[in-house]
Amino acid sequence: MDIVLRATAMFAIVYLLLRLLGKRELGQMAPFEVVTLVVMGDLIQQGITHNDYSLTGATLAICTFAFWGLVLGWVSYLFPRFRKALEGEPRVIVRDGELLEGNLRRDRMTRGEVEAEMRLAGIGRMADVAWAILETNGKISFIKREDDSRPARQSDEDVAR
Repeated sequence: MDIVLRATAMFAIVYLLLRLLGKRELGQMAPFEVVTLVVMGDLIQQGITHNDYSLTGATLAICTFAFWGLVLGWVSYLFPRFRKALEGEPRVIVRDGELLEGNLRRDRMTRGEVEAEMRLAGIGRMADVAWAILETNGKISFIKREDDSRPARQSDEDVAR
C-alpha cells in the first residue's frame, strides 16, 4: 500500500510539473530535454519503489500511474467543467494577420517560433493567416485567409450585367 500512496503523490507532482511547463514547451522538446525527462522518470521510480526492486512493486507503481491517468481522462470526458483545468484550452495567437502579443507572452512563445511553424505549414506571410491557434497538445493550427481577389468566373460576369 505504501507504493500506491507514493505513486499517487508522485503522479500529482509530475502532473502539476508538466502543466506548469506549458503546452508549447512539451510540443517542441530538444534532445537534451527528452533525456532529462527519461532521467526524471528513473528518479521518480526510485522515489516510488524505494528499496523495493520486485516485480510486484514496479507493477503497482506503473498501474497506479496508469490508473490516475485513466481517472483524469474520464473526469475530463465526463465533466466538461474540469476539462479546462486538466487539459488546458486552445489559445488564439494570431487573428487576421496580427500577432496577439499577450497570448504569446502567456505561453512564452516568440514571433520567430510562430513564423517557423507557419513556414512548415506552407504559409509565407503573417498577413495570409486568418487564425493561428495554439492547441492543447502544443501544436499550432493555422487557418488561411480567404482570397477575395480570385478571378471572375463566367457566371459572376453574367450576374454583373
